Amino acid sequence: MKLTKKTVGLWLGPFLFVWIQFFLELPGLSSEATAVLACAAWMAVWWITEAISIAATALLPIVLFPLTGGLSLSATTANYGHQYIFLFLGGFILAIAIEKWQLHRRIALSIIALVGTNVRFIILGFMLATGFLSMWISNTAAAVMLLPVGMAIVMQLRDNPATIENENLKFGKALMLAIAYSASIGGMATLIGTPPNLVMAGVIKETYGVEITFLDWFLLAFPISVAMLFMCWWYLTKVAFKFEQQTFPGGKAEVQRQLAGLGKMSRAEKRVLTVFVLMALAWISRSFVLVQLFPGIDDTIIAIVGALVLFILPAERGKPLVNWEDTHQLPWGIIVLFGGGIALATGFEDSGLAAWIGSHLTALHAMPFWLLLLLLVASVNFLTEITSNLATTAMILPVLVSIAASMEVHPFYLVMGATLAASCAFMLPVATPPNAVVFGSGYLKIEEMVKNGFWMNVISILIVAAAVYFLLPLVWDLQLVD
Repeated sequence: MKLTKKTVGLWLGPFLFVWIQFFLELPGLSSEATAVLACAAWMAVWWITEAISIAATALLPIVLFPLTGGLSLSATTANYGHQYIFLFLGGFILAIAIEKWQLHRRIALSIIALVGTNVRFIILGFMLATGFLSMWISNTAAAVMLLPVGMAIVMQLRDNPATIENENLKFGKALMLAIAYSASIGGMATLIGTPPNLVMAGVIKETYGVEITFLDWFLLAFPISVAMLFMCWWYLTKVAFKFEQQTFPGGKAEVQRQLAGLGKMSRAEKRVLTVFVLMALAWISRSFVLVQLFPGIDDTIIAIVGALVLFILPAERGKPLVNWEDTHQLPWGIIVLFGGGIALATGFEDSGLAAWIGSHLTALHAMPFWLLLLLLVASVNFLTEITSNLATTAMILPVLVSIAASMEVHPFYLVMGATLAASCAFMLPVATPPNAVVFGSGYLKIEEMVKNGFWMNVISILIVAAAVYFLLPLVWDLQLVD
């Protein structure tokens, strides 16, 4: 049998589980905590090596926790029906409706049409469109939607006799990277924008009983996302690529042609847009307006109400905007992965493993907090180049809760830093689906992605670490010491 990363991981995971569960003796660690630690080790190895599907790995707690006494079956499986899973479910159904009725293309093309024919501003237009869409739908879907529009404009530039030689190739490279990077950056801005954000919210809810609302997260993450988007644009158009041809011949005409090809907004598009806007407004205003009218309302209820409305409202010829057959597109694997991450966090907390880890991290007291935060953000950033960002956050967040308690600092600093950093993998095609999508366009070589992505990683590390250290206490009124 050929030794590959997957093969090694397949055997190493259960080996570590058996060793920790039956042979490793750690002073002060209860049998329940040992069982959770053994399961976490198995899951971590399989997540990192992707020995099997990462979603399938997330099912391990259902088997291992009850059999080893780490957590009861009912307590374990309850996490797979957590309220945040249904929040994400509602968000995905909204995304399906947006894609089904081509509303995403109209939004994207309309944004790009506003920015003019300057090469740099066309790239900015694509970034704004991709970033905005990825706030509400999956980063992968946002990149896939914008890719054909971008490639059409690159070809328009290539075929234009007024184009300077090789300028279209340079523009194509910059545009492909801009689409990939802005898809990841935009997803950071909202609670439903990318899976790690909801994993974080679930861990905070389970561990501290504190709800991170849509508005809470938006107030923190949206400014960070905007800052990163414009820094990325500056880097790509001023440092990584320098354009001799500042004006794009025919660029705006191509966008206008595609926009005209969509025709007038259909009744279905208008209704989906209405539901989309109302859901966004409800999420933003829920904590200070809607809660006065409906005391029990939360973001999950808003998401499910919006999804139900999409099943009810008719589109053309009486058919609903969304029917159940459309939900076959739902990423059930990601939803299961959410459950596995939250189950792991619950196991850490309920078994006492989190407290035990915290009691053995006293050495971190000697490290300045700003340095610890910077190293954490950098570590998670580069780790997610080779692992799933969702799996990384599911593994590391329970441990960070323990570290924060040990250092007597507010846990949100470490948890938010790691969550935001998990969305900032820009170097490798395998790091994140948007990177893979644009790499498949053929415009980029692997070394070009690594070189440009490395500097984007560095930029993101500095922005995220600084924002969490300085902005988080202002936005959420936190003290550094817990």
